[in-house]
Amino acid sequence: MRRHPADSSPRSLRLHLWAWAMLSVGLVWVSLGLAAYVTGMDEADEILDGQLHAAAVLLLQDPISPAADVPHRPGGLTATMKAPLPTRYAPPLRAVRWEDGRVVSDPHVLADRLGRQAPGYHTVSLGDADGGRWRALVVERHDTAGHVHRVAVLVDRSHRAELAIDIAVDVAAPAILLLPLVAIGLRWAIRRGLRPLHDLSERIAALDLETGDTLPAPQPFRELAHTASAINALTHRLQTQLDRERRFTSDVAHELRTPLAALVWQSRRAHHATDPADREAALRQLEHEALRAGHTLQQLLDLARAQQGSPTGREPVDLVALAREVVTDHVPAAHASGHELSLLAEPAAVTVTGDATLLRLALRNLVDNALRHTPCGAQVEVAVRVDTQGRAALCVCDTGATMPHPPQAAAADTAGMGIGLTLVQRIAEHHGARLAHGDAPPPFATRWAIEWQTEALEGDLRLR
Repeated sequence: MRRHPADSSPRSLRLHLWAWAMLSVGLVWVSLGLAAYVTGMDEADEILDGQLHAAAVLLLQDPISPAADVPHRPGGLTATMKAPLPTRYAPPLRAVRWEDGRVVSDPHVLADRLGRQAPGYHTVSLGDADGGRWRALVVERHDTAGHVHRVAVLVDRSHRAELAIDIAVDVAAPAILLLPLVAIGLRWAIRRGLRPLHDLSERIAALDLETGDTLPAPQPFRELAHTASAINALTHRLQTQLDRERRFTSDVAHELRTPLAALVWQSRRAHHATDPADREAALRQLEHEALRAGHTLQQLLDLARAQQGSPTGREPVDLVALAREVVTDHVPAAHASGHELSLLAEPAAVTVTGDATLLRLALRNLVDNALRHTPCGAQVEVAVRVDTQGRAALCVCDTGATMPHPPQAAAADTAGMGIGLTLVQRIAEHHGARLAHGDAPPPFATRWAIEWQTEALEGDLRLR
């Protein structure tokens, strides 16, 4: 069964980096050994060819009379001479000498098997008796008397591989001896190099979101500066979220305090009332306050959702279609309260990028406030407008004059502005817009509008 990463203890980054560094060093060492072996093969060829050339030159300089009868004797060196111990750099050589085409020296009986080779270097095979392949150098010299001196010097090519391995070992051996020192040095360097990251981790652990702490902007390394900037941005978002939660808690406490107190008072009134008419009036008022508390609680929940942002993301929203839908939904409520509700919109679609659910919620709250805070018979108009710069506005105008004052963006306390307007303001900020309150076109007295600050429309729409 495979263990989940969360079930096991985290690995050490230092050991992880050290292991990869040692693996890299090992690969480099292997590459060095292969390169040394290839280089050794080339050097071995040059060394052996140089030895063949030197031996051939020496043999050609040996003054042997061409008329001398040199017996053809196999067997190698005489009994009175001792062969030196062969080494990789002095491999045993075999030679054949001719004088005017006649063999004068062939200790290993190679002349017949060697054949008539042209002067120069050759790779020849002398048969199973001697085994393997041989490197041969054939050299000729013509003296002043007209005699032709010919020498062939041979060396077994198996000594080439031995010599190459010896050269490769000599080159790579110091690297092997230095590997422990390299491992220790890498471990110290990685530990030292990760010290700034460790210090940054300690500073991150010491951050206090309640006091608005952030990491210092100057960092010793560019990579750490990017990390610190990202963490500061995350800290800012968390602090903003905490501020929103505090404001939401304050909104809950402020908005629910009055209806809950009214519920308690009306329940006591109904409990202690002796007159049935008073008891009935207290129960009706209790029901009214309960509905009011439920409405306030629903608005608070909507406000919490608006502060958290849209869970579905942004998409093109047609403000005209959205306004028409909201007005249609409020026609029964406007008729019941004696209000005149109308819609004024552009002939074409006015599209912005946002969350249709949140924008619908904001417009519904503006229409609800207009219907609640204006007397019976008042006119309420929902308008979708586009100014000459192509900036959209979603407006609600009414003929009443009892709406609360506009919220101030710098004010921390939202008391007195109503939870509905607070909700609309948060939704507008979430969409990069603002909640504006200003003069309304006649015959209206009050105007609330969600105004977009930049051109975010599709098409060439202008103010009507």
